[in-house]
Amino acid sequence: MPHEVGPHTPLESLNLDWREKDLPERERTKHVHRLHPYLGKFIPQLVEIFLRKYFQPGQTVLDPFVGSGTTLVQANEMGINSIGYDISAFNVLLCRVKVGDYDLRRARKEVLGILERVRNATCSESQQLSLWQSDLSALSLNEADDQYLREWFAPQALRELLTYRWLIENEDYEYKDLLRVILSRSARSARLTTHFDLDFPKQPQREPYWCYKHSRICQPTVEAFKFLRRYSLDTLRRLEEFSHRRTRAMVVVRHEDARRAEFPPIHGVITSPPYVGLIDYHEQHAYAYHLLGLVDRRDEEIGSAANGSSQAARQQYQRDIAEVFRRAAAAMPVGGRMVVVANDKANLYPEIADMVGVEVEGVIHRHVNRRTGRRSSEFYESVFIWRKK
Repeated sequence: MPHEVGPHTPLESLNLDWREKDLPERERTKHVHRLHPYLGKFIPQLVEIFLRKYFQPGQTVLDPFVGSGTTLVQANEMGINSIGYDISAFNVLLCRVKVGDYDLRRARKEVLGILERVRNATCSESQQLSLWQSDLSALSLNEADDQYLREWFAPQALRELLTYRWLIENEDYEYKDLLRVILSRSARSARLTTHFDLDFPKQPQREPYWCYKHSRICQPTVEAFKFLRRYSLDTLRRLEEFSHRRTRAMVVVRHEDARRAEFPPIHGVITSPPYVGLIDYHEQHAYAYHLLGLVDRRDEEIGSAANGSSQAARQQYQRDIAEVFRRAAAAMPVGGRMVVVANDKANLYPEIADMVGVEVEGVIHRHVNRRTGRRSSEFYESVFIWRKK
């Protein structure tokens, strides 16, 4: 198990193929790790193992593809400084909220307070109109956002979500980003989609349907408030749980393209880069971009799903990934390690290592077999351990 690993634990003795009874779901998604759904993230115990083996408290680990922030959260738990980069505005928002240092009493007051105001504002027509008409500009949408939101949300759900957003933007809340993450998580569940296809729904579901998740006929979602309430309470519980483990280690999250970043001095890297031509990391949170008005930079994604996985796309992916790791290596001391977790079906990473100029210290193949929902098929991923020469 992770807590048994230390600097002298041999790589060949590491067992990363955990069974459900060894590592139950509640541990894989502990505290803030499940503050918001995110596809393509690695589990915290995997990060913990390599933090224990290659880093000491007070050192600094870099994740140049920070995603949902798993490396940063685990590093903080262990007193290790961390810095993360991502081109996705949503990823940066989520990471900053996860690693935030909160006054829990104030956070509870704000989270429950805005929830009550949304309930009051949307439960009667007079109160609703009074709130909305107080600042119509805050509720106005550009054409693209308006079209998307009206297509994917029932009128009542959209009314509740926009009211919540109006309050975030127009009231004096200290933890506005925390509220935005609750809003985004609620919007994900409140869309007009089937219960079993929340990841990448193809079209709005407006009629009753056979639900593969519940094995019965289900109705499309028409309201958002029940999700706002559910995730408000869950978020407060997770923040409190993490507060008991949080340390004073430095955490920095930067909204930058890692191919062009000038990394500060670091001791090593732990990361899971984007896959080539597989996941559109912006599209999976499209509802958040439209609802929160985030800047969409999907055209700059490395390995973008829209670019496919042709030979040309793979070669460009290798050049982009190698450029990031060359920059990271320049910020590391000789002997520093990079731990790279990748589903390398196309066998791209041996050549990437050559392009970066690192020594391949080891490769561990890990069986991944506990995903949930309709994306439950098994696969293998590789953990590459590189050493700076």
